[in-house]
Amino acid sequence: MSALADSLDHARANGALHQYAANGWHDELISPDGAPREPARELVQTLQQLSLEDLRKRQRAAEIEISTSGITFSLYSEGAGNIDRSWPFDVIPRVFASSEWSRIEIGLAQRLRALNLFIDDLYHEQVSIKDGIVPRGLLESSPGWRPECVGVSPAHKVWAHICGSDLVRDRDGKMYVLEDNLRVPSGVSYMLENRVVTKRVFADLFERQSIRPVDRYPDDLLATLRSLSPSSDPTVVVLTPGVYNSAYFEHSFLAMQMGVELAEGADLFVEDDTVFLRTIEGPRRVDVIYRRVDDAFLDPEVFHPESMLGVAGIMRAWHAGNVAIANAPGTGVADDKAVYCYVPDLIRYFLSEEPVLDNVPTWRCEDPTHLSHVLANLKDLVVKPTNESGGKGLLIGPQATLAELDDYRDRLRAEPRGWVAQPTLSLSVAPTLTSDGVEPRHLVLRPFTLQGAVSRVTAGGLTRVALRAGSLVVNSSQGGGSKDTWIVDV
Repeated sequence: MSALADSLDHARANGALHQYAANGWHDELISPDGAPREPARELVQTLQQLSLEDLRKRQRAAEIEISTSGITFSLYSEGAGNIDRSWPFDVIPRVFASSEWSRIEIGLAQRLRALNLFIDDLYHEQVSIKDGIVPRGLLESSPGWRPECVGVSPAHKVWAHICGSDLVRDRDGKMYVLEDNLRVPSGVSYMLENRVVTKRVFADLFERQSIRPVDRYPDDLLATLRSLSPSSDPTVVVLTPGVYNSAYFEHSFLAMQMGVELAEGADLFVEDDTVFLRTIEGPRRVDVIYRRVDDAFLDPEVFHPESMLGVAGIMRAWHAGNVAIANAPGTGVADDKAVYCYVPDLIRYFLSEEPVLDNVPTWRCEDPTHLSHVLANLKDLVVKPTNESGGKGLLIGPQATLAELDDYRDRLRAEPRGWVAQPTLSLSVAPTLTSDGVEPRHLVLRPFTLQGAVSRVTAGGLTRVALRAGSLVVNSSQGGGSKDTWIVDV
């Protein structure tokens, strides 16, 4: 046994990682032989030297910081409305090597370029459908398809300016894209706040190694939004549904960080196909809107006539080219999990490149052959609705009851277009502080990709962690938590 291994074994006898075991899962910090993975070496050695109580003190310090800073998320409770809770955070970070991350950055930017070309094609010539890359029926049945957007040409031919792609690592150590979120992807504010908190509780580690910063994101987002306007000094606003929206903390946080106005629908109006912001000095023209309002509520003249969340006439202003909207209306047509299946083909078709990142194998239940396979193997699969997010409507076959399996078989047969299925992956784990000590918990990562005049990818992302033993559900609204994500130069 090497001297390093002897040293680690001695430290583990009393450290926070005492008796920690990944139980056969791929661990993000520790290799199967018990040694730290190279990018996580400094972190693991620090954890080995900390007692469990020392680690709990750092966790408590992080939780106090989160509480006093007002970092919250809203959990909707039936009959009780939105309930604000402190953001759930685990003090032990997740770590990537910069060499691996470079490849992930390239793959994420590639996916978003192809998806934007696909969306632009759908609202213009539809050559990808004519050439058989995507079936026409997929478009005609898509809830995200907006005929009102046909013929519009956004700046740079970019429709989805902000994308949050969920990445997972399987037992074999390979990274996969689980899904792409293109409509109003959330979570980036928590990525930024996680870093602020972690730098305070692990300041010594930030001094000893090179960890790529994430705090440029608000500047990068603002630069992306400004690039959508021909004005040399465009006015940018964040359009929020209001304080009762579950992501309101993020809306207000990003507006503050970018130094732009946070507006509700009533704060804006349209005159002569131009959007204006009401201010105490009088109306001010708006050039770019970062909207966090769903399509259906964006413009009561065009979509839901009773909506009080959007702005009457905003679609007219957008059609006239007098305002840019990010993400553009109609982007949801590519946010469909049935479209996700075709992304590798779209990359080859539009970019003449091979995909850098692979999809998770996926069965589209609208295909009778796929549906037959899913129904026969439901207890081994994860079933997802094609147009939901946040873990809503999810069935995890191996954890489902017989009654739940029967219920989902009926749902799939009744509306096959609304469902896809994937294998139950052996998601990677990382050491996570629990009431019983440090234990392995499953992870999903959401990096954020920006595209305007140029493409940018966050240095890491929001790592979401399933806090319950054995759970694969990472969404905070369903009991999940989060970790800081480090990209380390090694």
